Amino acid sequence: MSKQVESKGSFGSKPKVNWSREVMASVVVFLVALPLCMGIAIASGVPPALGLISGIVGGLVVGSLAGAPLQVSGPAAGLAVIVWELVKTHGLPALGVVVLMAGLLQLLAGWLKLGRWFRAVSPAVIHGMLAGIGVLILGSQFHVMVDDKPRGGGLANLLSIPEAIYKGLFPITGSQHHLAATIGVVTILTLVLWSLFRPKKLSFLPASLLAVIVAVLGAYFFSLPIKYISVPSNLLKAANFPTWSGFVGMFSNAALLLAALAFALVASAESLLCAVATDKLHSEKRADFDRELMAQGVGNMVCGLFGALPVTGVIVRSSANIEAGAKSRASGIFHGFWLLAFVVALPFVIQLIPKASLAAILVYIGYKLVNFKVMRELWDSSRSELGIYLVTVASIVSIDLLSGVLIGVGLSLLKLLYAFSRLDIEVIEGENNRYDLSIEGSATFIKLPILAETLENLPMNAEVHIHTGRLNYIDHACIELLGSWADQMKSVGGELVVEWDILEKRFKGETASNEKNQSASLPSPLEHQTSS
Repeated sequence: MSKQVESKGSFGSKPKVNWSREVMASVVVFLVALPLCMGIAIASGVPPALGLISGIVGGLVVGSLAGAPLQVSGPAAGLAVIVWELVKTHGLPALGVVVLMAGLLQLLAGWLKLGRWFRAVSPAVIHGMLAGIGVLILGSQFHVMVDDKPRGGGLANLLSIPEAIYKGLFPITGSQHHLAATIGVVTILTLVLWSLFRPKKLSFLPASLLAVIVAVLGAYFFSLPIKYISVPSNLLKAANFPTWSGFVGMFSNAALLLAALAFALVASAESLLCAVATDKLHSEKRADFDRELMAQGVGNMVCGLFGALPVTGVIVRSSANIEAGAKSRASGIFHGFWLLAFVVALPFVIQLIPKASLAAILVYIGYKLVNFKVMRELWDSSRSELGIYLVTVASIVSIDLLSGVLIGVGLSLLKLLYAFSRLDIEVIEGENNRYDLSIEGSATFIKLPILAETLENLPMNAEVHIHTGRLNYIDHACIELLGSWADQMKSVGGELVVEWDILEKRFKGETASNEKNQSASLPSPLEHQTSS
């Protein structure tokens, strides 16, 4: 009981920080973030040091300003594809100015209180975006896992996976590709086995960190001639500082402006959806989405100044933070400090990490992002939603991330328009001059001619019953039509009865928990129209 009171109190008064607990949680998050920062940088086609800089900024800057205190920010796999395409097309110097502009757009959107609207996206599109990103990362990093280079695009990477498998298997005499593939397979096996069978006493040890340690030990003791991570002893030397002329020149380059908009949209959606998911994992203060969006914007502006990767809220680090017992933003801030201290004090340790092991971690993450369970759930709930999901994934893989998301959103809007423009009327002729009309869909002014034509085809002196149990929506124009038609039929001996019962029961069922006092029958829309 006391825990509940303490949790509720955190909404008002400032909670007391348990520093030892926050420091321990920050160490866990640091161990999770370290390999991911470098791996995502490699997947993005930039030096690993730029991923580490983004991780530091995500902890120290975004963590200090965050509207979701328990969410941990850093470079995310979701943006690796866009960064890779940008760097490939426009070069590494363009990264800083694009990330800086994206951060400025996020800051402006948060100031305008647009944060909550980023949540108004169909779940099928969001899951499709994550799955598409997962497929692209898996396809590209599969080649890196065998010390080879990714191909030109998403489809090319996927279609050439058999070639990568062949390089990793043959010759077995010990080629560089074969040795790197061995390290990659060992890394993935470690991830899977540790996730399934880790002892409770060692549950704090992240699977990704253990997998990297195993790969480092194996590569070191066997002196494997494969590719390793390279970072400078001075982190500032790795920074990719943008120039003022480059920033100004961006405004005359439509492609870079579009890239900045894509960065801002995808990063904002990923951060705020992560905040929603993070809120479900704890009972502390809920996220302030507008403040979180502004914090992400400031973080990305700082990352842009260093020419580093863009940051977002990351669910893997955030869930690890909460599971480790964090209760405040202090743990996220400390994790950024540990990243900085490790890079400054122990850069030689990072240089022992095989690239194949980090690529293998990303192959595993890409597979997990596809999430076949979501596909089954969409199949059970709505076949059309599954269709939107699959089209979004296919578009992302075959075209690009932004186009795929826009296509998915467009299909969702078309589905919504179809739902609000569809009206099916079934006429059943009974005995004694009675007709039953079952209406399904949305009765709006757009479909008013169809409703009027159906009524005109019935005898004026008949007894007509209109059933609205499957009606989603009816507007004022259709209610007015039914009211005037009822008056006309009554004048010649007929009767028009609208059965609102099921519609009213559905409404009562949805509002019963909040409006228990409204137990009396609700007036039907037709009665309200007649009385007014």
